Amino acid sequence: MKVLLLGASGATGKLVGLQLLKKGINLKAVIRQNSVLPQELLNTSLVEIIRGNITEFNPAEISGLIADCEAVVSCLGHNITLKGMFGQPHFLVSDTLKAVSQAITARANHKTKLILMSTTAFTNHGAGEKNTFGEGVIFSILKAVLPPHHDNMKAANYLINEIGDKIEWVAVRPDSLFNEDKESPYTVVGSPTRSPLFNAGRTSRINVSHFMSQLLTTAELWQEWKFKTPVIYNEESWKK
Repeated sequence: MKVLLLGASGATGKLVGLQLLKKGINLKAVIRQNSVLPQELLNTSLVEIIRGNITEFNPAEISGLIADCEAVVSCLGHNITLKGMFGQPHFLVSDTLKAVSQAITARANHKTKLILMSTTAFTNHGAGEKNTFGEGVIFSILKAVLPPHHDNMKAANYLINEIGDKIEWVAVRPDSLFNEDKESPYTVVGSPTRSPLFNAGRTSRINVSHFMSQLLTTAELWQEWKFKTPVIYNEESWKK
């Protein structure tokens, strides 16, 4: 198996890369020119580094990236700085997801899986999820004033409403992310069990990376969650 990893230098993306490397999976890692990767990802023949801004790749270049890959994992996100939050590109995640999805659907004779790192701030109305009045008001404000939030919502909605079952995908929704050195017990459920705004749970980045790697390497797990938006919580915080 070979996997195209987008956002490979990010806080979660690099952990996904390390998880896949441990499993002996070949990687194509797309990172910005000045981004830094862990030495483990640099000093191995299993990883091919492609430097550049993914939003500047044309359709032919995107198609070339996925040509020999069985899966694409997007851990793209916006930096928590003023430039990252409010500067261009406003739709880094959703525009890239659209370009990659179109390239995958164009490969009619090749099956390519897609994993998107999403967020519990996305409400999957198609799965019967609803916001409280207070959540709805705040999410509407965030969508209007905070481009990264709008971007994440747009990306998940694109998978559900535009892609549907044209390709196989999973949108993984962690709650409040934090760093942890080692994997720990975690729970994966179909919908949030607590309010992401008023009673948020916790999800370690390393557990997110472990779940994503398991999705790609465990057929039964993929069958369970494909075309869905699973929520992942660290075990101690998944209940209200």
